Amino acid sequence: MRTRLLSLRTPVAILTAALLALAPPAHADALQDIGKLMKQGQYAQALERAERYLSSNPKDPQGRFLKGLILTELNRQPEAIVVFTKLTEDFPESPEPYNNLAVIYAQQKQYDKARQALEMAIRTHPSYATAHENLGDIYAHMASQAYDKALSIDSSNASAQTKLAMIRDMMTGAGYAPTSGDKRPAAKPTVPPVAVAPTPTPAAPPPPVSVAPPAAKPTPPVTTPPERQLAAGEEDDVRRAVENWAAAWAGKDMGNYLSSYAKDFELPRGQSRSSWEAERHARIAKRSGTIQVEVENLSVTMEGPDRATARFRQYYRAASLKNTTSKILTMVKRNGAWQIKQERVGK
Repeated sequence: MRTRLLSLRTPVAILTAALLALAPPAHADALQDIGKLMKQGQYAQALERAERYLSSNPKDPQGRFLKGLILTELNRQPEAIVVFTKLTEDFPESPEPYNNLAVIYAQQKQYDKARQALEMAIRTHPSYATAHENLGDIYAHMASQAYDKALSIDSSNASAQTKLAMIRDMMTGAGYAPTSGDKRPAAKPTVPPVAVAPTPTPAAPPPPVSVAPPAAKPTPPVTTPPERQLAAGEEDDVRRAVENWAAAWAGKDMGNYLSSYAKDFELPRGQSRSSWEAERHARIAKRSGTIQVEVENLSVTMEGPDRATARFRQYYRAASLKNTTSKILTMVKRNGAWQIKQERVGK
């Protein structure tokens, strides 16, 4: 399993051979149970299980590493920083704790600290590709901040505008700077129905001859409320709208792509609609080679009859750019069609 915070990535539950060798085989089952809970998104239960495991194995590096990952997923960054920092002190030859520290620092926009942590990861393990890729993302964020500063001093600096747009396009795959997004709720485990044994029917005594038994009233069938049926249908429509938007983007179908956005779509960086459309046309229709846009783990939350939020993982691939990010779309229903009102990158 792999998790990303902002545009950085960290392999989950993977340690170097040196760390793995320190974990006794007898502990494998307990660690696998923790990893399984994490994979299912049950982070609170995973943390409880990890704490119980560490109470008996307080120095175990794998258990401590998993605890740090869980705390990060629970948005308890200060505690996660303590865990990963202690791991770097106890196991300075392992790059993973440094990488995870960098992920947290980047989430907090402490890019210089993130850079230092990644440089330490690379120093301990020069062939650790994840740290190299993440360091490139950190430099991109720092460059974006520098160009923003240049434009705040001289807003007419065309060179800085062009470079900033290129960096933001590289970081998100759609031209939008990352913003804090709502964390997708953990999936709830499905509880199987409990089978109930039928109660034995006692032998009925013969009824009195003079009294006829009353006719049994039929039990009315259980039906789904109309509003729930409507919501389920609308969710499917929102899903189709998101999938059609991604397909139009990948197919360079600019007509359907641009019509996926509402007339009052919240434009980035104060652009006009015409300049934004021209920019998207240049970055999509005029891009050489094929474009691949995939939507995974799509979830839809209905917030009213005409408003919904779609959350998913977006995989973007082009000739010179590969990007994976969490995307949040605010969808509105206009003239019977679901369109994008706001597009942003989430955690």
